[in-house]
Amino acid sequence: MTERRLTGRAVFLILSAGFGVVIGVNAIMATLAVGTFPGLEARNPYVVSQTFDADRDAQLALGWRVSVTFDAGILRLSILDATGSPVEPAVLAATLGRATHVRDDIEPEFSFDGMAHVASVDLAPGNWNLRFEATADDGSRFRQRIALYVDDRT
Repeated sequence: MTERRLTGRAVFLILSAGFGVVIGVNAIMATLAVGTFPGLEARNPYVVSQTFDADRDAQLALGWRVSVTFDAGILRLSILDATGSPVEPAVLAATLGRATHVRDDIEPEFSFDGMAHVASVDLAPGNWNLRFEATADDGSRFRQRIALYVDDRT
C-alpha cells in the first residue's frame, strides 16, 4: 500500500472549501433575514420616545385586559375594562400577521357583537401576531401586540 502525502496545496484546498461553505451559508442566511424582516417599528423612534412614558401611563390607567382567540375561522378580540365589562373602543385598527415577514399580513374587519370584536379570517397553522390600536372614550390610545397560536386542527 502506498502512502499518500498531505501537501500544502491539499491543506489549502481543504481549508478554502471549509471556509467557503461557512461564508456561503452565512451570506445566504443574512440575505434571507434582511429580506423577510421589515425592521420598521416607528417612522421616527426619537419622536415616539418623547411621549412614551405618558402614553404608557394613560394606557395602564384604562385597566383594560385584552385576549384573542381563533376558532372555526372566527377571530375573537376581547377587551374588558377594570370591572370585567366588555369595551367597544371608538377606533379599532388591527393587523394580523406573522412575526417573521409581512407577506401574510391582513387587516381583519372587526364587528362588535356586544361582548367582543369578531372577524372572519382564514389562518394557516402556526404563530401569528395581532397588533391593534384602540381609542378609549377619553381619547387615550391603547396599543398592544398579542401572540396567537393557530393549531392545525382548528
